[in-house]
Amino acid sequence: MPSLTSRVALITGSTSGIGKGMAEHFAALGAKVVVHGRETQAGTRLVETIRGRGGEAAFLAGDLADEAFCMSLVRDTVQRFGTLDILVNNAASTSRATIGGATTAFWDRMMAINLRAPFILMREALAVMKTRGSGSIVNIGSINAYCGMDTLGPYSVSKGALMTMTRNASVEFARHHVRVNQLNVGWTLTEGEERVKREEEGLGPNWLEDAVKTRPFGRLLAPLDIAHAAAYFASDDSAVITGSVLDLEQFAIGAPGTW
Repeated sequence: MPSLTSRVALITGSTSGIGKGMAEHFAALGAKVVVHGRETQAGTRLVETIRGRGGEAAFLAGDLADEAFCMSLVRDTVQRFGTLDILVNNAASTSRATIGGATTAFWDRMMAINLRAPFILMREALAVMKTRGSGSIVNIGSINAYCGMDTLGPYSVSKGALMTMTRNASVEFARHHVRVNQLNVGWTLTEGEERVKREEEGLGPNWLEDAVKTRPFGRLLAPLDIAHAAAYFASDDSAVITGSVLDLEQFAIGAPGTW
């Protein structure tokens, strides 16, 4: 199991779902974790949980669509814990819209959260990490980066662009011994997915039962599945790996048909 002892990790969008799973797992591996999100109560509870288990954590609340807030996140992390070793760009808007039907305001907010915020945070993290000659950035993408459903058009575009940015940044950042990798995550069961299926897509109470029938391993991915992979890229276990994009899914991308 990888070790993150004494590493400082900033994980965006970590008050619930995949981000929360990563925050808890990273803390269990010894990292000092900065939890980020917009829900103060959820963030405070998570920090208390981590501390109750003997870990170290702090919470920073704010909206990643706010450029000034993005600029402050890395600085405030360093003020809390003295440095930054690991940045996980996990936060994302998953709101549904088609490319033909999305408003300009919808598009701009999607790109601000899903693409501009990771860019700003990577840039600010590099400024800290290069002075130390080490660091790891893990971007959380989606298999929709290749192509998603029509109602995920803008989201898919944002994740495809994030994948391109990951690869380009890895080339630039490598000269400073800062690694940049991405996880393209498949269908994962989170509180947010539950809400979307019920409220936005209007599916009935048996949607999960129907969904798992389409999965070869009999379940959706869980946040801990992503947390394990993220910890690998964040740790010295992947010390010379950069520019990698790992698809976390139960099917080979592009394979014909379904299981």
